[in-house]
Formats: sequence, C-alpha cells, structure tokens
Amino acid sequence: MPSFRSPAPAAWRRLSNRHFRPPPEVREVPGRKARPPPRGRGDSICPAGDPATPWRTRDCAAGGTWPRLGVMDAFIRFTNQTQGRDRLFRATQYTCMLLRYLLEPKAGKENVVMKLKKLESSVSTGRKWFRLGNVVHAIQATQQSIHATALVPRLCLTLANLNRVVYFICDTILWVRSVGLASHVNKEKWRMWAARHYCCSLLLSLARDLYEISLQMKQATRDGAEREKSLPQDPPGYSVADEETEWLQSFLLLLFRSLRKHPPLLLDTVKNFCDILNPLDQLGIYKSNPGIIGLGGLVSSLAGIIIVAYPHMKLKMQ
Repeated sequence: MPSFRSPAPAAWRRLSNRHFRPPPEVREVPGRKARPPPRGRGDSICPAGDPATPWRTRDCAAGGTWPRLGVMDAFIRFTNQTQGRDRLFRATQYTCMLLRYLLEPKAGKENVVMKLKKLESSVSTGRKWFRLGNVVHAIQATQQSIHATALVPRLCLTLANLNRVVYFICDTILWVRSVGLASHVNKEKWRMWAARHYCCSLLLSLARDLYEISLQMKQATRDGAEREKSLPQDPPGYSVADEETEWLQSFLLLLFRSLRKHPPLLLDTVKNFCDILNPLDQLGIYKSNPGIIGLGGLVSSLAGIIIVAYPHMKLKMQ
C-alpha cells in the first residue's frame, strides 16, 4: 500500500505564503493622512463621524449628511407609510374612473368598463380601512394649528381641521354601515354631511392658500421695485408695474413668479382646488362629469404622492 508523503517544509511554507498572505499593514507617515479602507458600493460617508465607517453601520452625527437612498429604498420607505399607500390607492381609484369615462362611449369595451368599475369599487373600499385612524391625526393637527403665529392661517387651519374631524367621523359611520354593523344608519344623510364638512375644510384650506399667495405676491412686488431702483432703466417686459403692460398679464406674470419660487404653496393649492370638485358635485353646487372628477382626483393624488415622498414639499405652518 503506497504511503502518503507530505510536502517538504520549505515547499509548504512557499505555498502558504503565496495563497494565504496577510494584508499589508498601513504604515503611518508623519505629516500625511492615512488612506481609509475601501468602501462598498452605495456607502455614504458622514463627515461628522468616523470617515472609515460607512453609514450602514452607524448613525450620522449632528451636522452630517443624510445617506443617499436608491429608488427601491425610497419606494419601500414610501409604501411603509399609511398615507403613501392611501395615495397610491387613491390614484388608482381615480385613474379607473377617468378610464371608465373615456371608454364608455366606445363600442366593444363593455367588459373592460365593467372590470374598471369593479376595481374602482374594491380600491375605494380598501381606502376606507386606511382612513379609520385619521380622526386622531385631524385632532392632533387642530391642536397644532392653534399655535400658529399669524392670525389668518391660525383661523383657517383650525376651522379646516375641525371640519376634517367631523368629516372623518361621518366617513367612519358610513364605513360601519357599509360592513353591516349598523344597517339602520341613513346613508344619504351621513354622506351629505360628510361632503358638506369636506367642502368646508377645502374652502378654508384654499383661503389659507390665497392668503399665502398674496403674501408671496407682495414680496415679489417689493423685490421688483427694489430691482427697478437699482437699474438705470427699466428692462423691456421685466417690470410688473410697467404702464404699457395690461393688468391681467401683469397679474398672471406676478402670480407665476410667486408660485415658481414657492413649490410647496403651488402643490397645496393645486391639490385643494382639484379635491373640491368632488364635494361640489355631490352637494349639487357645481355639477361635473366623472371624467373631470377623475382627472382632478388623479392630479390631486399625484400632488399628494409628491408631498408624502418629499416631506420638504409640504406647506409649512407659520
């Protein structure tokens, strides 16, 4: 039987040194900073902390930069929020309403229209589960709006949030009736009450938006007057107060410049204006077809998605 011969000690040492060589030591040179170890892909260094430690293994200290999230991380963070899921469901609901309105006049689309109607009803029912705890959020928002510094925003936001509290209470009662827990509830009566308080809340929110827009326009007018004083002569087509410019054109130009410098105010105004179409139709104040309501709801849902995904785009309370 052949015997197994182990390699010579010298050959074994050469083999070990070749394949199992330890990493070289980092020598510190006086007056020169040592290079940090290589980082993994996607790691972000916070300058306030240890530059040799990626953000995945520690929290950024005060004054550091936030880590850059990928598209998948941002989507997961968005869908983990109840408001984010509600906005996605809402956008799906109004998209189905808009498509159903566009496909109804066409022949041969009855099956697609029926599927869209069922999907819209299912999504609407699912959204009611997300709105069950909104009464507590509305009460908390009412308590916060009382402490606003400016009088007009404090009054508008407080009354708007109180109307939202009543609206969510009516919506919860309608949900209880829809699941069969209280079949004696008058559905039409509570639906009209919900639409009335929802409309009042949106009108007060729009009044607050108009107040903020007026402040921004006054600020833009003052800035334009200061620029005119510093310039030797008025540039053509720049001054809003130019006598040759018509009043409507100057007003629209000033409004555009004011909203362009304040994107959160633009998003909040567009969202509230599109949302108010539905309660106005339910109350019979301004009748709209399902296509306009669906388009307005879709635009409002997209604005809400932007606000939830980017919290700095939310209109702050003064």
